[in-house]
Amino acid sequence: MFGLYESAFGTLTWGNILMLLIGGLLIYLGIGKKMEPVLLIPIGFGMFAVNIPLGGLMVFTPDGFPVEVPTFTEAVKAIGEGKLGVLNMLYTYGIESEIIPLLIFLGIGALTDFTPTIARPLSIVFGGTAQLGISVVFLIAYFSGMFTIKEAACVGIIGGSDGPPTVYTTAALAPQLLGPIVLVAYSYMALVPIIQPPVIKLLTTKKERAIYMEPTVREVSKLEMIIFPVVIFVVAGLLVPKSVPLIGMFMFGNLLRVSGVTDRLFQSAGGPFVDVLTFLLGLTVGALMPAEVFLRPQPLAIIGMAVVAFAFSTAGGVWGAQITNLFLKKKINPMIGAAGVSAIPMSARVVQKLGQQENPRNFLLMHAMGPNMAGAIATSVHAGILLGLLM
Repeated sequence: MFGLYESAFGTLTWGNILMLLIGGLLIYLGIGKKMEPVLLIPIGFGMFAVNIPLGGLMVFTPDGFPVEVPTFTEAVKAIGEGKLGVLNMLYTYGIESEIIPLLIFLGIGALTDFTPTIARPLSIVFGGTAQLGISVVFLIAYFSGMFTIKEAACVGIIGGSDGPPTVYTTAALAPQLLGPIVLVAYSYMALVPIIQPPVIKLLTTKKERAIYMEPTVREVSKLEMIIFPVVIFVVAGLLVPKSVPLIGMFMFGNLLRVSGVTDRLFQSAGGPFVDVLTFLLGLTVGALMPAEVFLRPQPLAIIGMAVVAFAFSTAGGVWGAQITNLFLKKKINPMIGAAGVSAIPMSARVVQKLGQQENPRNFLLMHAMGPNMAGAIATSVHAGILLGLLM
């Protein structure tokens, strides 16, 4: 009986070893540096799980796609025979079906305070212009010849710096790239404090960065907070029907928050509900990255293109604010446009820090949070446009 035992050491490749090291790095960054720990730790552990040979938690086809799950009864039998992994089921029913990213967005909506955006509706413009990186990198990826048009759209959506739309779009258009795209997207969101400042300083003058803005924004009424998610959902849904699942979940979660009569639902959606979904997403995404899938030219190219996407999105937000200033008597600090990159709240904190460096009297955080929240809406709409064109 013991002669049939097979150790995984004999089948361990250098690629597996490299991916185990990368998984360990992600766990270190999550724990030691507190960089997106709720996702990087599960992703890192998922990479461990799939890069230990013979583990069988996720089974792939020769083309690098997760094996599709048949009916539930057949799946149980296939798992017992080693033809299917437990995480194949979680991927098929949770990620490929797009249920988990949509429900996560509901939870995020319950955690989101749109007060700064409502107080300064102009923020929606900056949230829109800060999606420039999506379009630029979409074109770069497509014309590079390395990606199909659907794959290029998924690479571009990284520039929106918003996790659920990135997962949702990639699961729909290019599921074979889901692992590296989600890993790069969430990793770079944690690196926003490093990526954004050089771009902002390059595009603005010291005088512009020192523009003073009153530290408070106007008070927003309860009625405005209730109307906002309803209006945004209806308008976005009519203009871009394919954005309805994303915007619908996002705004529904927010309506639970602001209605004042659904506190139990709001607290559940923004608490244990979204926490469980997040670690399931991270673990499954990590398991999509065995060495033979991740260590290919496409995933490695995505790492470089994501930097370009974040840089152009930051630039788009700044340029949007600078152009708006041409028509305003009371100028705004153009750095708040950079917060339209919806890495909430990191990009807003970057603007706050840079603003105080140039003018210690400046307190830009609340002003920057407006475009920050608006960027999440704009990314969802942009994702809907890409899905409408390419599905």
